[in-house]
Amino acid sequence: MSTQTEAPVAWASVAVDRVPSELSRRLASGQHADTVRSFVLARRTFLAGERVDMNILAAQLHVDRTSLFRWLGNRDALISEVLWSLAEPTLTRIERSTTEVGGARITRVLGDFVATLIAAPYFQGFLKKEPARALRVLTTKDSQVQQRYIAVVEAMLAAEQDAGRMTFELSVHDLAYLLVRISESFTYADLITGERPSAERARAAFHYVLRDS
Repeated sequence: MSTQTEAPVAWASVAVDRVPSELSRRLASGQHADTVRSFVLARRTFLAGERVDMNILAAQLHVDRTSLFRWLGNRDALISEVLWSLAEPTLTRIERSTTEVGGARITRVLGDFVATLIAAPYFQGFLKKEPARALRVLTTKDSQVQQRYIAVVEAMLAAEQDAGRMTFELSVHDLAYLLVRISESFTYADLITGERPSAERARAAFHYVLRDS
């Protein structure tokens, strides 16, 4: 995932708009300096491959846990927002560098995203250190990360459809959900089935699903 903050393109920015959180609202408002300061520290801690511990964060910020929870929410909410703050600019960077159109474009963006996740040491460290929590905040029905990822893929598919480059038998939402589940299956294969994560197998699956679109 990228460590840079980039202005999201239209389809990437829809994610937080469609699936907002209290923390994302506070960060976006520009009126909560303490929230921003504590979130930046949490994000830096995650990128360093260290466990994001609320007690340690509170001590580093010289505040009590009550204040930290008021600013950031619980640990799952914080980690979810940190993860998405890294995923969104990564998706944006990949999309901007992709010249293909239609199904090839979707396959390239999603395949490169899977490859980036598999190669990111801090992300893989999180999966290995906290596998149950990682799957919960990344892949369950209550996961804001998954919901936002689906929203991004929906927007990409809709853009290709509106341009007349793709047609679908499934609804855009159902196809986006399927593609995201494929992405998750090959990114977290070691946690789900014990198999090795594989961007190549993910690309092949994306291509197969989208081949006649």
